[in-house]
Amino acid sequence: MENARELEGQVALVTGGGRGIGRSIAIELADAGMKVAVAARSADQVEDTAREIGGLAVTADVSKQDEVEDMVATVERELGPIDLLVNNAGVGLASGAPWEEDPEAWWHVFEINVLGAYLCTRAVLRGMIERGRGRIVNTGSGASYLPMAGATAYGASKAALGRFAELLAGQVADKGISVFVFSPGLVRTDMTDAFGDNVPWTPPELAPRLVRVLASGRADRLAGRYIHAEHDDIEDLIARADEIEERDLNAIRLQR
Repeated sequence: MENARELEGQVALVTGGGRGIGRSIAIELADAGMKVAVAARSADQVEDTAREIGGLAVTADVSKQDEVEDMVATVERELGPIDLLVNNAGVGLASGAPWEEDPEAWWHVFEINVLGAYLCTRAVLRGMIERGRGRIVNTGSGASYLPMAGATAYGASKAALGRFAELLAGQVADKGISVFVFSPGLVRTDMTDAFGDNVPWTPPELAPRLVRVLASGRADRLAGRYIHAEHDDIEDLIARADEIEERDLNAIRLQR
């Protein structure tokens, strides 16, 4: 259980923060005392979320480098240096045969889910490295590794995002920066609503609570590990950090 407003005064930027999981994360971080900027392409949605939490609304397309640079500059000018980046912006593609899909639409999933996370990360890392502190949380998905039928673009893009986060975590660990990747589980949002009522939906409050813990710094030894909001107990993982490192747990590995 977190203490009320334990992150008071810190600054967070949540992409894809206008609706769904991103909106819930923004609300949770504001409840913890953070000054939160929410960003997305839809101005009305981010403005609504920002209004609710007393935060900052920023309209940006994370796949466009100039817009990302302007977004980060705006947040730091209005709220201060960014302590936490949540790379949550993501899109999917309806299941279909790859040979029938539009290649541009297929690639657009990677532009948002992977390139977007990279551009946002790149933009905030400069300041984080100068200050010697910061945290970056990436919204992954079980689609990155579970055997399942579905659109090839989404699962492949989330696999790339997870590997990006793991590699980056190793590169910046000695600079005081922690990088995480987590799965929110199967949360009912606009993107997933078509799955219907007869699926094992994940309680929507679990992902925001997990991100709140990751933002606190108490889980920094788990940087680069894959954490599931529903199937992992974050407090248990924190307590078992030595074992997790020694046995290389919560990592996607090839087995022979």
